[in-house]
Amino acid sequence: MVNFSVEGLREVMDRKNNIRNIAVIAHVDHGKTTLTDSLLAKAGIISSTQAGEKHAMDTREDEQAKGITIKSTAISLMYNLEDWRLSPLKAEQYDGSEFIVNLIDSPGHVDFSSEVTAALRVTDGAMVVVDCVSGVCVQTETVLRQALTERIRPVLMMNKLDRCIFEKCLSAEEIYQQLQRIIEDVNVLISIYSDDTVMGNFRLDPSVGNVAFGSGLHGWGFTIRQFAHFYAEKFKIEESKLMKRLWGSNFYNKETKKWGKLPGEGWVRGFECFVMDPLTKMLRAALENSKDEVVLMSQKMGIQLTSEEKQQEGKHLMRVVMKKWLSVSEAMLEMIVLHLPSPKTAQRYRTDILYEGPLDDEAAIAMRECDPQGPLMIYVSKMVPGKEGGRFYALGRVFSGTVFQGQTVRIMGPEYDPNKKKDSHLFIQTIPKMAVLMGGGSMSIGNVPCGNIVGLVGIDKYLLKMGTISTFEHAHNMKMMKFSVSPVVQVAVQCANPTDLPKLVEGLKRLSKSDPMVQCISSETGEHIVCGAGELHLEICLKDLESVHAKIPIKVSAPIVSYRETVSAKSDRVCLSKSGNKLCRLYATAEPLPDGLPEEIDEGIVTATQDFKERSRHLVENFSFDSTSSRKIWCFGPHNSGPNLLVDSSKSVQNLHDIRDTIVAGFQWVTQEGVLCEENIRGVRFDLQDAHIHPDPSHRRGAQIIPAMRRVLFSSMMTARPGMMEPVYLVEIQCPDSILGGVFNVLSRRRGHVVEESHDQNTPMCQIKAFLPVRESFGFTEELRSQTGGKAFPQCVFDHWQVVPGEALDVTSLAGSIVTEIRERKGLPANLPALEAYLDKL
Repeated sequence: MVNFSVEGLREVMDRKNNIRNIAVIAHVDHGKTTLTDSLLAKAGIISSTQAGEKHAMDTREDEQAKGITIKSTAISLMYNLEDWRLSPLKAEQYDGSEFIVNLIDSPGHVDFSSEVTAALRVTDGAMVVVDCVSGVCVQTETVLRQALTERIRPVLMMNKLDRCIFEKCLSAEEIYQQLQRIIEDVNVLISIYSDDTVMGNFRLDPSVGNVAFGSGLHGWGFTIRQFAHFYAEKFKIEESKLMKRLWGSNFYNKETKKWGKLPGEGWVRGFECFVMDPLTKMLRAALENSKDEVVLMSQKMGIQLTSEEKQQEGKHLMRVVMKKWLSVSEAMLEMIVLHLPSPKTAQRYRTDILYEGPLDDEAAIAMRECDPQGPLMIYVSKMVPGKEGGRFYALGRVFSGTVFQGQTVRIMGPEYDPNKKKDSHLFIQTIPKMAVLMGGGSMSIGNVPCGNIVGLVGIDKYLLKMGTISTFEHAHNMKMMKFSVSPVVQVAVQCANPTDLPKLVEGLKRLSKSDPMVQCISSETGEHIVCGAGELHLEICLKDLESVHAKIPIKVSAPIVSYRETVSAKSDRVCLSKSGNKLCRLYATAEPLPDGLPEEIDEGIVTATQDFKERSRHLVENFSFDSTSSRKIWCFGPHNSGPNLLVDSSKSVQNLHDIRDTIVAGFQWVTQEGVLCEENIRGVRFDLQDAHIHPDPSHRRGAQIIPAMRRVLFSSMMTARPGMMEPVYLVEIQCPDSILGGVFNVLSRRRGHVVEESHDQNTPMCQIKAFLPVRESFGFTEELRSQTGGKAFPQCVFDHWQVVPGEALDVTSLAGSIVTEIRERKGLPANLPALEAYLDKL
């Protein structure tokens, strides 16, 4: 029975200190969805007997069938907390005992990392779930890095503790050392990626209460504080002091009843003596059906068991007793409320990195103060398909102001530029309806104040995937999300029945809306291409396209990898191109960008919108740019955000600034469709060396300049040793030491190379990290499993771009064969045009 109503929820929405917006993040199969079941059961959304097995947040059929989360799902929950749980908070830090937790359960599989990014943007805190046996894995690091980059504060839930006790049969001291090591690993990541100057210095420490332990499957869990609260009265010690003694190097002597800092005979670690011992005794007694012992221990702990519950046996008895004694939902809830920030706190330090405009305008001030009376600012991070086909809820976070039904708002797409008088990315519309998202369903609501998460209806006509909504006329956009994965795998789709083409085109539009990462491209050759992050991501997208969005049978090509064109040397001459009317001349060269700069552009460290003096200083200090040319960067490309630069290196050219826009347009065209095979360009700096421009404006229009610019940039690339770049996965493989030979064989056959190998001291397991080109990754998992008898578990995550070996202009090399293959696929002439086709002579 749901223990709250929309009216009750709406009332608490006004209490900024009592809201927690959190995302649950982790590596795949570490137990996120299983744990969220317990939180849903405590809020009355599902029955407590189903918690741990229902996977209520997996709302799609394929999620339930595959047993993994595919889409991040939002739900609003309301709780009433006991006074003793709130005692560490100061009086001004909360308002009443009712709390709203807006929770987003996110996927753990690397192919769906974009869903994690979308979830993190609208939340302020993250519950990081780590399997006590597997520890910190590659995706744990990826999602934690994403969270800390967005200035999201984490807490840690150590799941599957029961596996350490029963499956691994570790002693209490070994369990402590294992948990301590994992917590230290997470703290190392936090120290690397967090910004201490803004968010404060926070470490995860069980003795503070921001780490919980438990078993989501069996519904039990605890924080050190719960045990400290229980023992505080008995020992007559303050709860906070006792928490510090129950973790770390604090030892207790049962004979002398004293505490000490050093181990020795008769001294037992506080965690082992007061936490693990009673826990293990209760678990073993319940599992082994020692009912008298269970009843006796339950009475000591103050647990009341009904006669019906006492009749249970084995695992059922264990679950009943443990849930009553140490409920995992209470442990998680206490950690979320006490150690994660409210919107009022979080927006003070998050606004600086979220808002693109001046940080002293009305919108920025209202966001920082989380002011419900200020101008409306909403960031829409993703589109959620509604129950009725074809319509989407825009999932957004209200950062300032209050959004209400019928309100007239400015809907700004990601490309919106506030400096333009008229912008095609701006729509002024009214909001017809809004809702609170509840997992697979929704509840209508009249208005929502800042600090909350909301689903807007009717906005999907104007936004494709994400955007900003405001009522402030001079509002700037909120920063675009940076994804940790790239859509590097693509397939061509066509309808089985040619008459269904309009349905396919409409279905592709809906598919593009429904996923933050997927790209649907309709090429000039009539091909419809779907780009995804990996094989599984594409499989899910294509299934959705066929069964949900287009509802027609489709045919799919074999997967194709997207490549990038680049250069590896400076042009061997200054290239010249004349306009069609021969009255204008452009001179240019190309050269590779310094190592590391394309990655900084991708990560948003170097951008087109930052202050040019600050950017110039950064390029001069870190990448040895010339101080003059670093200030004369005209634009980035493609889309004014890609990893290529156009630099004005000319000296006193007349009328140059009159044709700047058309020169930039030519550059953008070239960076989207390179000279070798019309793939995007990456890591190239083009310098405009000189120009002769006709003084009559009618002779220097776009039709003359843009093709000339394209040809001069093509010829400058052809003279700068052009090459191809391919995407590379970082593969993390966990396997027993005995099958290492098989793993290395598979990797070497697929051009993979090992970069790190580590062995676990406690188990005969090995962890290998290797780089594997995406081109070689198709069928990699199947081959690895067949070679190792299913004992190796790989996880691939996009890591970087690398240059393909060989000369791109030599068809016998690997790079040349890739160019030929792509040209053939795109229907381009098999032979590359000669340099003379682009290079003009005076």
